[in-house]
Amino acid sequence: MIKMYINNCTEMIAQWLGPVYDRRVSLIVLFVLLLTGSLDQVAAQGANSAKAPRKPNIIYILADDMGYGDLSCYGQQRFQTPNIDRIARDGIQFMQHYAGTAVCAPSRSSLMTGQTTGYTPIRGNSTGNKKPASLPDTVITIAELMKQAGYATGAFGKWGLGAVGSEGDPNKQGFDEFYGYISQGLAHSYYPDFLVHNQQKVILEKNLPDKKVEYAPDLIHQQVLHFIDKNRDRPFFIYYPTTIPHAELAAPEKYMARFRGKLLPEKTFKGVSYGAPNYKKGGYESQPEGHAAFAAMITLLDHQVGEILDRLKQYGLDDHTLVIFSSDNGPHLEGGADPEYFNSNGPYRGYKRDLYEGGIREPMLARWPGHIAAGSKTDRITAFWDVMPTLAELVHVKTPANTQGLSFLPTLLGKGTQKEHDHLYWEFHEFGGRQAIRKGRWKYIVYNVLNKEKRKAQLFDLDKDPGEQEDIALQYPDVVKELQEVMEQSRVPAPQFPFIESLK
Repeated sequence: MIKMYINNCTEMIAQWLGPVYDRRVSLIVLFVLLLTGSLDQVAAQGANSAKAPRKPNIIYILADDMGYGDLSCYGQQRFQTPNIDRIARDGIQFMQHYAGTAVCAPSRSSLMTGQTTGYTPIRGNSTGNKKPASLPDTVITIAELMKQAGYATGAFGKWGLGAVGSEGDPNKQGFDEFYGYISQGLAHSYYPDFLVHNQQKVILEKNLPDKKVEYAPDLIHQQVLHFIDKNRDRPFFIYYPTTIPHAELAAPEKYMARFRGKLLPEKTFKGVSYGAPNYKKGGYESQPEGHAAFAAMITLLDHQVGEILDRLKQYGLDDHTLVIFSSDNGPHLEGGADPEYFNSNGPYRGYKRDLYEGGIREPMLARWPGHIAAGSKTDRITAFWDVMPTLAELVHVKTPANTQGLSFLPTLLGKGTQKEHDHLYWEFHEFGGRQAIRKGRWKYIVYNVLNKEKRKAQLFDLDKDPGEQEDIALQYPDVVKELQEVMEQSRVPAPQFPFIESLK
């Protein structure tokens, strides 16, 4: 009884202390309460709170440039992803899920803010002045909503939404803890000289100078497991934006050996040489075994996902944690990647930076045993900007008014009324500008938006032509007109990211 009494008290104190909670600090506070005679009141409150069901933990794993067809549960044949497939087997597989857009930073901004690229603050990897983009302090992120709901929050991997000390610093955007790459450019190297932990550089001495000893995804992954370890007794939210399988293509030898000589003919990539000025600073290193490296990287990621699932089970949190897995955009072509060889975009047209389905339609899997029906699939149309309202509804906090997202919690749980999107919108600011609309069966795409002479509009019927092979714009002029009007109404100007405003 005494142990239960103390546990109830320390649990209540932990809620007061929030992200600074430490059991030793909690025991000191407990001693002070004993001296002041306030312990009975705290214990009573703790007992009452213990009766309320604990909110579920949430782990959102985001692959980097992984295509729709890069998982075996979505059709990959050249290698297997059994642990990621476990999420599908034990939960639900989304067949029509979309990224925020077709490149890293704006897609992740869409995810974090619950907004399409017509509204989210970051709409390109760099601003119109070619400077790194940063989330403003006025924006509300998923992490801030989770903190509002009493969660410990951690982000581990590639951030890319604001430098250390800026308004977009992850520690200023709702994350109690961050470990990984702040800069997208430095995340091109898997053996960097340093990573960042809560605004401080962590020098990787074993990688100096220009050595390849400590593999950053391994270091980052250990921090994820440590975060689970230290927060297992309270609700936690983990955002895990791994760099895998973004270029460069590189993996530890034990994973390379598994595929060496088995994915022939190999693809060779001649990149930055050892000792060059931009070696480990943005340029992709040479890779003579591109196929083996790509398969090795995703296999390593699959093992890491398995370790997370096993750790949850070890702590009895398996049935108390929602795990979601997705990717930020379609498969890349850089650094020796060969998406055609691996059929990385599945049955869809296009790659990273394309607004065709292959560039933005992504795998999404969700697992929560006892709540999500095992082995289920859905054709429900969802997108990154739906994640925020979904998690907000789950943890009972209010979604910001300026989101374009809709909660898909009814689809996850198989109960309640699921709202449907009228349409989805994307924009992409490179390569002359690109825009796309999906409205039901119709997909309307405009390329070379900023060049009136080269501007090209296309219309596809995804029900009949999911691979977007037959442009039917001339056959349906009324549909084109309607969707063009919807497209024009689906965005607001962004001063740091001038786009179609330059045409006026």
